[in-house]
Amino acid sequence: MIQIGYKSCEYDCCVYVECLDDGSFIFLLLYVDDMLIAVKFLDDVVGLKALLSQEFDMKDLGVAKKILGMEIHRDRSSKKLWLSKQGYVEKVLYRFGMSSAKPVSTPLANHFKLSSN
Repeated sequence: MIQIGYKSCEYDCCVYVECLDDGSFIFLLLYVDDMLIAVKFLDDVVGLKALLSQEFDMKDLGVAKKILGMEIHRDRSSKKLWLSKQGYVEKVLYRFGMSSAKPVSTPLANHFKLSSN
């Protein structure tokens, strides 16, 4: 990835970034044999896939619904994206015989305030 102009993210060595001429970015997340590409324009995905397929045997699985155990949910009309680990949590609860356990809230101190910032 570095040889074709991508920079490795300093915070996560599995994330590669390229800044395009229009100021947008291509984000490529690579973990063993799983890859996720995030871009503003679909044509950039097509170009990157063509370039990578010249070097590697690849299988295009289409729009990502899951990666590394995280479920990906999109609402394109409102431009929102959600990531969920619900399936993973349910598997862990089942594995340890806690799938029928009752949920409880996690208390926070009254002075602790959360904000969207």
